[in-house]
Amino acid sequence: MSQPLWTPSPERVARARLTRFLEAARARTGLPLPDYDALHAWSLDDRAAFWGLVWDELGVVASTPPEAVLTHGDAMPGARWFEGARLSFAENLLRHEGDAPALVGVDETGGPDTVVSRDGLRVLVARFQAFLRAQGVGPGDRVAAWMPNRVEAVVAMLAASSLGAVYSSSSPDFGVRGVLDRFGQIRPKVLLVADGSRYGGRSFPLADKIAEVAAALAPDLRAVVWVDVVGTPPPAHLPGVVAWADAVAHGPDVPTFAQLPFDHPLYVLYSSGTTGVPKCIVHGQGGTLVQHLKELALHTDVGPGDVLFYFTTCGWMMWNWLVSGLAVGATVVLYDGSPASPSSDVLWAMAERLRITHFGTSPKFLAMCAKDGLSPGHDHDLGALRTVMSTGSPLPVEGFRYVTDHVGADVQVASICGGTDIVSCFMLGCPTEPVHAGEIQRRGLGMAVEAWVAPHEPVVGRKGELVCTLAFPSMPLGFWDDADGSRYHRAYFAHFPGVWRHGDYIEITERGGVIVYGRSDATLNPGGVRIGTAEIYRPVEALDEIQEALVVGLPTPDDDVEVVLFVVPAPGVALDDALQTLLRRRIRELASPRHVPARILACPAVPRTISGKKVELATLEVLQGREAANADALANPEALAWFATEGRAALTAS
Repeated sequence: MSQPLWTPSPERVARARLTRFLEAARARTGLPLPDYDALHAWSLDDRAAFWGLVWDELGVVASTPPEAVLTHGDAMPGARWFEGARLSFAENLLRHEGDAPALVGVDETGGPDTVVSRDGLRVLVARFQAFLRAQGVGPGDRVAAWMPNRVEAVVAMLAASSLGAVYSSSSPDFGVRGVLDRFGQIRPKVLLVADGSRYGGRSFPLADKIAEVAAALAPDLRAVVWVDVVGTPPPAHLPGVVAWADAVAHGPDVPTFAQLPFDHPLYVLYSSGTTGVPKCIVHGQGGTLVQHLKELALHTDVGPGDVLFYFTTCGWMMWNWLVSGLAVGATVVLYDGSPASPSSDVLWAMAERLRITHFGTSPKFLAMCAKDGLSPGHDHDLGALRTVMSTGSPLPVEGFRYVTDHVGADVQVASICGGTDIVSCFMLGCPTEPVHAGEIQRRGLGMAVEAWVAPHEPVVGRKGELVCTLAFPSMPLGFWDDADGSRYHRAYFAHFPGVWRHGDYIEITERGGVIVYGRSDATLNPGGVRIGTAEIYRPVEALDEIQEALVVGLPTPDDDVEVVLFVVPAPGVALDDALQTLLRRRIRELASPRHVPARILACPAVPRTISGKKVELATLEVLQGREAANADALANPEALAWFATEGRAALTAS
């Protein structure tokens, strides 16, 4: 058993909101519940009591209390949560009043921050709510946003939710096809757009693309709300355009809140869409709320006075998670732009200036900082920082150690893992328990996560399929336009009937942590041995000579799999025999001989989705000569195009 990388001080444990919740659980149940693991066990043994305590202790605002916390609890899907309750998601996020900052908008240009107080946010929401109501928006209607991560997007979401409308967003990274693949399915009544975006020191006007999208969404579209970011006027032929400033110029200063059922639709989020039209995943207001309250308050220890930041776009579920920080009284920081412009320490400088307490990022960003030789804790005053969160892909051991060594020795490293599918996490941080490098600290409270090697055969200390065996509140309500639920069922419940199969390989360690090995549908199987691609990425991408890597399993004529490793060498580095030998040796020593690739080839870039995930399955498809993925779902479609041509040629020649 390795030594902990970080252990919370007794003072930090005593102050944690999780500790107060544990005390409340003891008082309510009369059980000893000595530690987190006992609390987690109780949260599964008596789910109704646990989620009822979350409702009470974290102060859900509801006009009508629930008649029951959980009915049909053994059905998945089919369990019903908090039946009879009437509430408003927006009201819960706007419950805190006063002149303290609610939102701080920052962009890469270095211009003045956009600071919106709690009272100021309520005014903006009230006025945009009045605008939406004038467009005929009501419960069940859709409001969509094609926006950078800016204050206007948060206001629009809250105003839509306050009316009972369903909100959906995409970032400017998506092209016209990508936006229409998403919004074209849900047919919004109002579309919020930015006239362009800025990234890496460049401006990207969107006016012509907006006109194309708006034309395709007619006649359902009543209005296009135009947000001035890069100074591009609306096209003259675009009807129904209203400037943002005009949409919030007049109206009441206090919003009203439609009181709706717990399972009323709140968000539509989307699968990646790299292998076809994305699935439209519908999430309910109550399930999203209670799950986010639990994760933010108990697992991340966020509360009033804290400053919460996560680097995300509006096209990733972490945006939805971040914005829920308003519900626990935090100041939410919205960053619009590149995390490396004008320099690779721009986010750390922002963390110093804004006194950020909780900093969310990705393994790729931390690896970039390490390779650039940054030592943020030395170069910046990060005395307010308590927690660094990471998600998007498994955080390697080196990423954990980088935070401890170069950001702060008393900074908790909270690797978290969940997904768009549940708009939340399966496993995440625990502020009262030690951190071990390479492991997510704990499975989430109320989340019956197991690693299965066969149906109903959970294992500890071995790799298995990530499953969740009991229902939880933030399960999707279903998929859009899936009346009989068949597509929803196929996505999660067909493999293990009545059990959620997420599609990742994990290992639950003897001490209760979790190691994530990557997607099970992208798992390699050479010689009948299952290998997670993350097990190869860890030793390879830790090398200074390698910027990033991609692994695929090519089928062979004898029904086996050949492991092929593509690497992007660092500038000035050649993939010569010596480097290949080093790579194979590290993989053999740090993973196993089975993990050693049959071939190692250089590539110019690794294809990634808009949210930064590596596109392994689509790359395998194009390497085999099949149709490429939807380019608008990718952050760098030219990288996938390389694999379809030069990559295939390199494989043939090797």
